[in-house]
Amino acid sequence: MTTTIISSATKEVRIGFDHPFVVIGERINPTGRKILAEEMKNGDYSRVEADALAQVAAGAHMLDVNAGIPLADEPRILAEAIQLVQSITDVPLSIDSSIVEALESGLAVYRGKALVNSVTGEDEVLERVLPLVAKYGAAVVAISNDETGISEDPNVRFEVAKKIVQRAADYGIPHEDVVVDPLVMPIGAINQAGVQVMELVRRLRTELKVNTTCGASNVSFGLPNRNGVNAAFLTMAMGAGMTSAITSP
Repeated sequence: MTTTIISSATKEVRIGFDHPFVVIGERINPTGRKILAEEMKNGDYSRVEADALAQVAAGAHMLDVNAGIPLADEPRILAEAIQLVQSITDVPLSIDSSIVEALESGLAVYRGKALVNSVTGEDEVLERVLPLVAKYGAAVVAISNDETGISEDPNVRFEVAKKIVQRAADYGIPHEDVVVDPLVMPIGAINQAGVQVMELVRRLRTELKVNTTCGASNVSFGLPNRNGVNAAFLTMAMGAGMTSAITSP
């Protein structure tokens, strides 16, 4: 079965159907966290350090690092945050940015084999991100949307994922280094969102034979008792074949 290997300088994590479910800690992200955003913008990474250590202590196998702050020098901040996190913990990292220059800055300082978060199915994005992934020998999260947006039809999302896997192969990136995000939508807004994800995860496992991940907390957006909803969703997703998730450990 397919195994995706992500590593730091000293530690390796295996994502796959024959391996334990992988939790990727989501907390190092300034989106919606004004204090953290301001601190990171000013070169203060004390809260990043605390979040990193707390998530590892809580059981995270990997950490996602995001530095998306409006009007800030994201390439510099992301690189500094990655270096800081790698200096205090040995877990592998997911380098999270929609800015190609920031991704390259992070990959350039990263020690090990990173997970790039992420690439979408737009041709322009594929042409900019996939060469970076290939250059640094990384793996990549493939998000199942393209120029047409996010389809509510799981068959359309499957075809987008298939396109990304095929284009990655053109750059010498094997299918085991493509981890597909089937796109978890809020069930409070789209009644069939949970069912669609389960169906898509099964197809991705059996037909494309790729590993999967998701932003698990998206499923409960706008609902009460979000932690309970998230936990129930993840349990069902694991049963369907999902092999990792970006979530709170």
